[in-house]
Amino acid sequence: MRKFLVGTDWWTDCDDAVALRLLVRAARAGEIVLKGIGINACMEHSVASLDGFLCLEGLDKVPLGIDPQATDFGGTPRYQASLVPYAKHYAKNTDAEDFVSLYRRVLAESPDPVELVEIGYPQALVAVLESGADAISPKSGLELVREKVPKIWMMAGKWDRNEEKENNFARNTRSRKAGAQFCHLCPVPVTFLGWEVGNTVITGNTLRRDDHLYRVLCDHGSPNGRMSWDPMLVLLALIGDEERAGYHSICGRASVDAVTGANSFVPMSNGIHRYVVKQRDDTFYADAINSRIE
Repeated sequence: MRKFLVGTDWWTDCDDAVALRLLVRAARAGEIVLKGIGINACMEHSVASLDGFLCLEGLDKVPLGIDPQATDFGGTPRYQASLVPYAKHYAKNTDAEDFVSLYRRVLAESPDPVELVEIGYPQALVAVLESGADAISPKSGLELVREKVPKIWMMAGKWDRNEEKENNFARNTRSRKAGAQFCHLCPVPVTFLGWEVGNTVITGNTLRRDDHLYRVLCDHGSPNGRMSWDPMLVLLALIGDEERAGYHSICGRASVDAVTGANSFVPMSNGIHRYVVKQRDDTFYADAINSRIE
């Protein structure tokens, strides 16, 4: 069974919640094992609200981590405060493991490969890559990722033209620097799903009105559904094959400008990076996601 570690900004937007519904449903169905979730945008109720959401989802034993330094992304998400009363295991951010420690521990302890799914900001994942030997493992983060991670699936960038900017890479100084460092450092294959792929696919618009996920969308101001950047990346990762998921993928080498956050891509047959291009109409992807979250 495939093992996943998931990074999310769990921020002001609600597409992360739709994406996590997909992951929870897959875990509960025995399709994957969710080894941990790391939050890479730190707000007052980040950990408790995610715990509350997972408890409502019926999967409340997933280890949570957070980047406690990631307080510079801004925003006041209403849905987080609404989910806090349902938390059972984490009352505050300091109750969660440090993001880097969570990733290092899971990778070091796992006898099996662990795929990384990233639907947030890249700075915490870069901190994992740059980490050194510690009490968890004598190996560096690069060594652990190289040995244990066969693939990274990442929602980031805008790949329809070079020198484009997208939030996950270009949000602030740390995300811009981390995007550049991630593309340079990461030693394993990465498939990117860009902003242009999910921007016109609306999901969550068929949820029952008594569903707590629908309430999250309403708190965000999206009662009629939301763009599907993160859900499309997660569904792609769950399927595990770009072509079978309805995409053509371009192989090459990605880069991010550390100053501007603009991303670029050079096609090459032996590159370890890919970005995906939709091969079906939007309803194909929307129906696939909605059928899994209802």
